[in-house]
Amino acid sequence: MKRVLIVEDEQSIAELERDYLEINGFQAEIETSGDRGLMKALTEDYQLIILDLMLPGRDGFDICREIRKTKEIPIIFVSAKKEDIDKIRGFGLGADDYMVKPFSPGELVARVKAHLSRYERLSGRKQSNTLNVRGLKIDRGSRQVFVNEKETELTAKEFDLLLFFITHPNHVFSKEHLFERLWGLDSMGDLTTVTVHIRKLREKIEADPSNPQYIITIWGAGYRFDA
Repeated sequence: MKRVLIVEDEQSIAELERDYLEINGFQAEIETSGDRGLMKALTEDYQLIILDLMLPGRDGFDICREIRKTKEIPIIFVSAKKEDIDKIRGFGLGADDYMVKPFSPGELVARVKAHLSRYERLSGRKQSNTLNVRGLKIDRGSRQVFVNEKETELTAKEFDLLLFFITHPNHVFSKEHLFERLWGLDSMGDLTTVTVHIRKLREKIEADPSNPQYIITIWGAGYRFDA
């Protein structure tokens, strides 16, 4: 049975979410404190986390940021805050979905099932040495890249960037995050390094770099790889 952690300080909402999930075959647990929710998320084995934004202790943004340092399980934000800036920030931190209260419990269950199904498919793909996405093939062992069966030469850093994107699909990553992950905290340089490498990578893998189908720019947030 798949385990879902609900981090929500409004008890009535949390219990409604739990009841609908349990009716649909999930084991759902509730935590009302941000600090305790983060501890459970990091130390216990959950397959998905439903995370409110406004919590006592740590807020949802901070919890999501900490979880993403070690885990890639799906995270669904739920919040009464419907401003675009909050949604952009949430996706930028690695959330998989954002639902605005009030919402249908049935819709929440449907989204939980969809994200778990997608995560399981992608996890199985990551175990293979060869990754395939819509005509794009990466061989991690030989560090070769093929676009529609034709090999494309990438620099070492371009390959690392593409591999990072393809193994973290459908997440929005800021330039700061990409720079930190691929160039290191102590690297000398600026964020234009990321922009330049993405532009060059698009020129090599996209049929039309000005209208990319793989690496998508999310204005004000960063970049997303569409699987």
